[in-house]
Amino acid sequence: MPIIDVTIIEGRSREKKAALIAELTDAAVRALDAPIAAVRVIIREVPPEHFGAAGISKADAANS
Repeated sequence: MPIIDVTIIEGRSREKKAALIAELTDAAVRALDAPIAAVRVIIREVPPEHFGAAGISKADAANS
């Protein structure tokens, strides 16, 4: 059973997250020949102040 674990910054719409789940599921089915019912997708959302790139949080980068 493929389990796809994705971490994103919070704030995306329910529709965007549903689209991500569908696309990742389809990719796993194609790439792995996995049955669709066996694919699991977990989305973890973190606040921008808990996500950093290049030494600065996304919250601080947005305020710059």
